[in-house]
Amino acid sequence: MATPTISAPRSGGINYNRNKRSGSSFEMIAWLFMRLSGVVLVVLIFGHLFVNLMAGDGIHAIDFGFVAGKWASPFWQVWDLLMLWLAMLHGTNGVRTIINDYAERNATRMTLKTVLYIATVVIVVLGTLVIFTFDPCPAGAVTDLPSFCPAK
Repeated sequence: MATPTISAPRSGGINYNRNKRSGSSFEMIAWLFMRLSGVVLVVLIFGHLFVNLMAGDGIHAIDFGFVAGKWASPFWQVWDLLMLWLAMLHGTNGVRTIINDYAERNATRMTLKTVLYIATVVIVVLGTLVIFTFDPCPAGAVTDLPSFCPAK
């Protein structure tokens, strides 16, 4: 009885050329963005939680005045802006990947991604506007209550 022979892997006439680059590198960049933005988000979020919950008077000090005082500083405006933008882009990229994996029909995939992108743009634009146009002391406001409102 003859011993069966098994051909070497990939020797069956199939020629795989792994050196040839095809398509764009968008998915590679998206994969890399997820890893890098995740690391930066961990630092931003834990810094945010530490300042808001552990430094000073803790959670009991968080109110309108606390947020207004933080957003009076460009440092905290940029910090919160980075946190908003990175969280939204990170989450959008993750949901985009899920849509690509699970939506079977092209029309469904396109519709879901269009809704996702519109929601992302709306939230990023509105969040950015809130951070940079927030005025804790609008005209006609009582100026003797919070200490950060100058007397007009």
